[in-house]
Amino acid sequence: MEYNILVINPGSTSTKVAWFEGEKQLRSASIDHSARELDRFSDILDQEDYRAELIKDLIREWQVKPETLSAVVGRGGLLPNMKAGGYLVNEAMVRAIRSGKASPHASNLGALLAKNLADPLGIPAFIYDCVTSDEFTEIAKITGMPNVRRESMCHVLNMKAVCRKAAEKHGGSYETMNFIVAHLGGGISISIHHKGKIIDAIRDDAGPFSPERAGSIPLLYMIDLCYSGVYNRKEMIKNVRGMGGMKAYLGTQDCREIEAMIASGDEKAKLLYEAQAYQIAKGIGELAPVLDGNVDYIILTGGMAYSQMMTGMVAKRVGFIAPVEIIAGEREMEALALGAARVLDGEKVREYEEV
Repeated sequence: MEYNILVINPGSTSTKVAWFEGEKQLRSASIDHSARELDRFSDILDQEDYRAELIKDLIREWQVKPETLSAVVGRGGLLPNMKAGGYLVNEAMVRAIRSGKASPHASNLGALLAKNLADPLGIPAFIYDCVTSDEFTEIAKITGMPNVRRESMCHVLNMKAVCRKAAEKHGGSYETMNFIVAHLGGGISISIHHKGKIIDAIRDDAGPFSPERAGSIPLLYMIDLCYSGVYNRKEMIKNVRGMGGMKAYLGTQDCREIEAMIASGDEKAKLLYEAQAYQIAKGIGELAPVLDGNVDYIILTGGMAYSQMMTGMVAKRVGFIAPVEIIAGEREMEALALGAARVLDGEKVREYEEV
């Protein structure tokens, strides 16, 4: 059945909205929010009604008839105790988000906005494949410190979407194949998928440096920096996330600018770009032993995967593990719509339970 589904994906300075009929995207837009507008709110969650009204204005402009909508689906936030797949946005989830149990992030608005728009229409509100969806095996959660456990945090939504696309392309199914996926964006995360589940992953602060993130740095170096008296906690987080990686070295995180620098003969830019590809390849190689090398395909995705120079350098190093597929860009809106449609078609939907 071709359901009409409204998709909402809130970011820190924008809200992406799309209207799907079945697999077909009828309309899409990104509502930008200026710093002046957002500065009125002391907390991200206080922006709910403000963003909801802008979405309502947009769908009126699109002439969407509310009675034709089957569901509203929002991007899943940083909630604890989550599994992959679809969740009904229930009161327990709303309480968990509002009480601060979800780590602060604009994506937490996804569930609130979906429910805000769906409730008056009497239709369900869902989230799907949220960032903190945890399918790790127990062995993958062990660290060298008993009081610290590894938890899953990666680009779950897009990673699972591209695996399904690659499986379909090659005549298989996500639930019967094995993949390693490297999401190459402002942050880089890498995951290994075994028959439909992400059983291990390298998060964006534990692997390769990226356009704007520092990636993994030896712990003793970081401890020395943290206790040097030069930086406070907020500054250290900014050095790691936002002002690290290529941006810290070259003053830009834009691959196009970096490749232009390389083309003009900049040897430093060339070395750093190669180093980034080198570390991405190392991360992919680090996960290959999880399944004894039994990997059907390696997928490179995310915005940086549009760069033939970058994907070429990575593929050259990892092609001996498995064939490399390039599925550039992000398919978050499509993935949310198709996930909601699967739930409406009978796929199990979970009810969030507070921890």
